[in-house]
Parts: sequence; C-alpha cells; structure tokens
Amino acid sequence: MAAHSTWISAFLEAQAAELGAARNTLLAYGRDLKDFDSFLTHRNLDFHAAAQADVEAYLIACDAEGLSKATRARRLSAVKQLYRFAFEEGWRSDNPALQITGPGRDRKLPKTLSEAEVDRLLEAARSSGRNTADRARNTCLMELLYATGMRVTELVSLPVSAARGDPRMLLIRGKGGKERMVPLSPPARDATSEWLRLRDEKEALKKADGHPPSRFLYASRGVSGHLTRNRFYLLIKELAVDAGVSPSKVTPHTLRHAFATHLLANGADLRSIQTLLGHADVATTEIYTHVLEARLSELVLTHHPLAQEDPRPPGDKPVLDAS
Repeated sequence: MAAHSTWISAFLEAQAAELGAARNTLLAYGRDLKDFDSFLTHRNLDFHAAAQADVEAYLIACDAEGLSKATRARRLSAVKQLYRFAFEEGWRSDNPALQITGPGRDRKLPKTLSEAEVDRLLEAARSSGRNTADRARNTCLMELLYATGMRVTELVSLPVSAARGDPRMLLIRGKGGKERMVPLSPPARDATSEWLRLRDEKEALKKADGHPPSRFLYASRGVSGHLTRNRFYLLIKELAVDAGVSPSKVTPHTLRHAFATHLLANGADLRSIQTLLGHADVATTEIYTHVLEARLSELVLTHHPLAQEDPRPPGDKPVLDAS
C-alpha cells in the first residue's frame, strides 16, 4: 500500500511515463489534486477515506468560490483520473468519483483574426525590431506560426535541425511527444531561411568566444535555452500595436485559430485541419465550422443591403407588386 502522501507524485509519474503527458499538463494535474487534498485535510480526510459525497462537496465548494465551469470540470477530471489510477494500483477497491457528472463546459467560440489583420501583423513583424536580426526573427516567428498553426510551446522550442535544408515540410513534436508533419508556405520558407542565416552567424560568433552552440531555432540565454512563451506573448502584443490591431484580440493562440479558420474558409476539409493542428479528436476541430458560420453571419448582417435599416420613412418605401 502506498503512503497517502505519495499518491499525487506516483500518479504524475505514471502520467509522464505511460502516457507521455506534457509538462504543463502535469503541472495542472498537480495543482488541482493538491487543492483537492487540502479540501479533504480540512475535513479530517485523505484520498483513501474520501467517499463520493466528499468529492461532490468539493465540487460545491469550487462552485462557491466562483470558479468557472471549465475549471471545475478540469478539477473533477483530475480527481477521477487519480482514483482510476488508485483503483488499478489496488490502493482502493472503488472509485468514489466514478458516478459523478461534471458541470460541463461553456462552449465559447475561439477568437480569431481576419486575413487582413493577419497581413498587417506579418507586415509589422517585418519592420519591428532593434536590428536586422530581430526583424528577421520576428518575421520567421510570425510566418511559421500562421503557416503551420503550431502551439506556442511547439514554436518557441523548435530545434534548429527541423529548419535545415530549406524544408517543404516541418516536423513538429506536439503534446505527449507526438510528431506530425506540416507543409510550409513559400513566405514561411523564405523567412525561415533568412533567419537561419543570421542566426548561424550569431552562433558562429558565440562559438568563437567559447560558448556551446544552441540546438534551438530561437536560441536564448535563459534557463530553457530558447525563447520563452511569455516573451513571445509580449512580443506579439507589441506587434499588434504596431499593426494597428487591437492587442486584446491578438495572442499566439488566435493565430492558431486564424490558421484553421482561414483554411476552412478556403476549402480545406476538417480531417486535414485536424492532422495539421495535432488534435487527437476531430470533435475538437469541428468548433472551427461554428467560427466560420459566425463570421459569415456577421458579414451578411454587416454588408448585405437587405440587412441594412432603410432610413426612409414608411410612406416613401416602395410597395412590392405581388401579382
């Protein structure tokens, strides 16, 4: 029997080893389970003694805290998985969370950008930066993000080896270490080639000073060795300001949404977009059909003449002949 204090660490180790869970996923599981553990401790309980009523009480407490449906659903999922793991390990003879139905999630359509807004962001990247190398790096980042729909972590941690040889296809390592191939557009290939040239020049100077070469396309002196998610998030906000696009609309993830929505609008099928995005389930990709429908409805309401309010008084409006 495992000590109760080791349940979380043992569960996380299994998630990492057996399922290849990403670091961010493991951190989220850990936070959620520690919160549940704290709740049980205040009730003089532990994971082994908790019953279904205690799990339900925890969800009620989360609701009382004002947590969103998505957060409560995620926490319940973590608890369910912990107890499933405990049952499989023989630490418990039952799963007290098995019969509990989650609160569901508010189905919000992801924010996206128009093609014109993306064009302005790409143009801003070409002209924003302290020097030629910065501008080339910014252009490469934005072109690759829009051309591939990569997640921000996948983008900033790209190994330089993936960009060698002017590739037509880029190998991306996604969630859980799963790999996928995505095609590169000519502008993305040109931007990558130019940044790679300048990057290699900088790396050669570093090597001459005795510094080891970086294995990342976007090398950094930070602990990770590559450009961080937070730094890129701030960068893309700066580019939005330069492009005259509302910064509240622009995040790395909205470029991923724009990639998918624009592909769909131009005739790509859902299965192909699913593969390119690295979604495990096509149901996740299907939300982009709703984004497109909402965008088309907005265009009709904004631009169709019959959707415009007629400014003329009722007596001056033409009467249609029904004959």
